[in-house]
Amino acid sequence: MSGTKLYEILVAAMPDLRGRLGAGSVLKDYTWFRVGGPAEVLFSPADEADLAYFMKALPADVPVTTIGLGSNLLVRDGGIDGVVIRLGRGFNQIEVEEGSRLRVGTAVPDTKVARAAADAGIAGLAFYRGIPGGIGGALRMNGGAHGTETCDVLVEARASDRSGNIHVLSVGDMGYTYRHCGAPEDYIFTEALFQGRPGDPAEILAEMDEIAAYREEVQPIKSRTGGSTFKNPQDNKSWQLIDAAGCRGLAVGDAKVSELHCNFLINEGNASAADLETLGETVRERVKETSGVQLEWEIKRLGKPA
Repeated sequence: MSGTKLYEILVAAMPDLRGRLGAGSVLKDYTWFRVGGPAEVLFSPADEADLAYFMKALPADVPVTTIGLGSNLLVRDGGIDGVVIRLGRGFNQIEVEEGSRLRVGTAVPDTKVARAAADAGIAGLAFYRGIPGGIGGALRMNGGAHGTETCDVLVEARASDRSGNIHVLSVGDMGYTYRHCGAPEDYIFTEALFQGRPGDPAEILAEMDEIAAYREEVQPIKSRTGGSTFKNPQDNKSWQLIDAAGCRGLAVGDAKVSELHCNFLINEGNASAADLETLGETVRERVKETSGVQLEWEIKRLGKPA
């Protein structure tokens, strides 16, 4: 089915839809790598109710893929079939609640959550200053940095399922392990409630400044990158294994292993998604050959080849 045909079917089936629906949207515009083919249909819901309405009316045979702010994402050059959902302004709310709690929409950038917590005198969330992307991705990946993970501060999360039903999941329901969430794959997270502790705003901001300075010193944050490429194996660090395998600076076309931090792949200009994925697989092969360790991708790879 062409994107235009699916778009027409969905428009006809959803007369009360309030969000933005489009056919053939180029997804590279939404990823930090700046690579990737088109979405057959891209939908940005107006709010949680609009998302639920869309999911209830969506034909069961149409595949759904959810993307966030695109920081930890590699969309292949052939694009993504079916519907791609990207949450936007309707999921950007931040509310301070009693007891050092913060309720936020899942389109809010992680760094903005850290800042809002600091402004409210809520300690314990400053680590989000060191995580690229948005809260939706942090929920799905159990995002963490500097010794703290999402599972350590989450109280509950809201999500819509494939049928448009809304669920509230406690942190125990999320089935968290290292960089993994056990919630059903078809759940689209819409909101999170975090628990912090009372803190001094100036001290929290100072902690955030230290985190930001550290990131700038050791990570290629000004490059087109997707963040950490591979999960850290047990009792090992991926960057050390990659470095020991001689992959620092390795390149495939304009895709390159960062010389600053070799668990980061960067697009130096005109790399394709295929270049980046080929480079990543080459790194995995060389690390396996030299150390016997099989690295696991942390970056989510979606879609089909060109």
